[in-house]
Amino acid sequence: MSDSHERQSDLSNSLTQQRIVVLDFGSQYAQLIARRVREQNVYCQILRHDLSAQRIAELAPKGIILSGGPSSVYEDGAPRCDPELFKLGIPVLGICYGMQLACEALGGKVANATSREYGHASCEILEHSNGDDDLFAGLEDSIDVWMSHGDQVSQISEQFSTLAQTSTCPFAAIKHDSLAVYGMQFHPEVTHTPQGGQILANFVRNICGCEGSWQLSDFAEASIQKIRQQVGSKRVICGLSGGVDSSVVAAMLYKAIGPQLTCILIDNGLLRKNEQSLVIDEFTNHFKTDLHVVNAEDKFLASLAGISEPQEKRRRIGHDFIECFKTEANEIEDAHFLAQGTLYPDVIESGADPDGPAATIKLHHNVGGLPDELGFELIEPLRDLFKDEVRRLGLELGLPESLVWRHPFPGPGLAVRCLGEVTKDKLVVLRAADAIVIEEIEAAGLYRDTSQTFAVLLPVQSVGVMGDARTYDNAIAVRSVNTDDFMTADWSRLPYDLLARISTRIINEVQGVNRVCYDISSKPPATIEWE
Repeated sequence: MSDSHERQSDLSNSLTQQRIVVLDFGSQYAQLIARRVREQNVYCQILRHDLSAQRIAELAPKGIILSGGPSSVYEDGAPRCDPELFKLGIPVLGICYGMQLACEALGGKVANATSREYGHASCEILEHSNGDDDLFAGLEDSIDVWMSHGDQVSQISEQFSTLAQTSTCPFAAIKHDSLAVYGMQFHPEVTHTPQGGQILANFVRNICGCEGSWQLSDFAEASIQKIRQQVGSKRVICGLSGGVDSSVVAAMLYKAIGPQLTCILIDNGLLRKNEQSLVIDEFTNHFKTDLHVVNAEDKFLASLAGISEPQEKRRRIGHDFIECFKTEANEIEDAHFLAQGTLYPDVIESGADPDGPAATIKLHHNVGGLPDELGFELIEPLRDLFKDEVRRLGLELGLPESLVWRHPFPGPGLAVRCLGEVTKDKLVVLRAADAIVIEEIEAAGLYRDTSQTFAVLLPVQSVGVMGDARTYDNAIAVRSVNTDDFMTADWSRLPYDLLARISTRIINEVQGVNRVCYDISSKPPATIEWE
């Protein structure tokens, strides 16, 4: 483990004397479980499912949650936890696969269900204990839950009691009589289980005894103190993109070290309308940082000339970005640290956490391999946070809501929203259309109600009539989605009148466009971005 990683781990430990850990068995909802626990103001960390009971004990969690997963516990090679963890005296909650695993480890049996359950189900609560160990405290005797399983517990040992059932699942929730081990076949972490938050609160607060004292303001202050200790009198470089993550990192660094921070903005010509001026205003007038702006539009557009394949676009943009950043960074004296906006999902998915659950799923891009290339030491003050927590932290640090709540913007910028070859003329059209879309969404009061909204310039021309003349011009697609986690997304049901205004304004105000379409595909099967 690197020195910087040890320092970040020390920071996590200092902030999280009370924590819940989630052992991940490949669930698509593992991160959602952690976020729901943190909503109780309790720190939650995702770990590998095969972590030893001894290592878990060293982390001293107040509770353990076993996630769901796609496997069957009776299959050869199915992921398992260390059975010794049930003897640690730490409360355990198994969810779906996690429940099946706990039951099997403690004498029960799991089988393929005769009637699979996917979707809503009515769950009858059979037992209320009226004590601190009541998983369903404060709930009615019948609740709506979300099921997603093909296997289920077919037999429990004599040491277990049944807490709840559905019409097709006799052991919808169970509890061990002598160990603090609980299980539920349904998923309390998803919004489709309306009272799932209360169930998790009962486990975290009542059963595990967590006080709910983890606050972002405390996290910010401890992080700022840690940065000061780590940096000393040296200089830190931070790459700004105009996005939320890099802006929050820069704001935190400014609070910590002030004039020792240098920010670099690479204007690659692929930014949104007024992006450069927004960043310059915020980080020179408000935070008064040493901001270096590199105007590299010509370089990037020359590199993209004649290129239409999406992945090649991304590769060239990434290469040019590193080259520009490296050149500018080498001009900054006494630069020793590089700050990145790495978030907790990045750490999990890149396999960067030695106790984390994943082999490498993807490499978080941020500023690529720059720390190694430049010989910088890395600072990642957001590596313990989820996106929604980063937004709240940004407000705590004094960033304006207009910046904190900006919709996500892809690393390659408008290049992946300009389908086909990228040219300056096309970007002028796209940038103007995109600005109109955002203006109208904001004017309608729907910007915060949509998760990501933008325009796409299609490589299609079509016939139109403007005035009395025939036109053969470009088509713009408007994309707007709603999502909690960006893993899945549904298209936004925008009012027809709003779509009409957007279409009319784009066609009237953006020269070269005579047709506007609205994208009504969800993710999956489509992706949010078009390239």
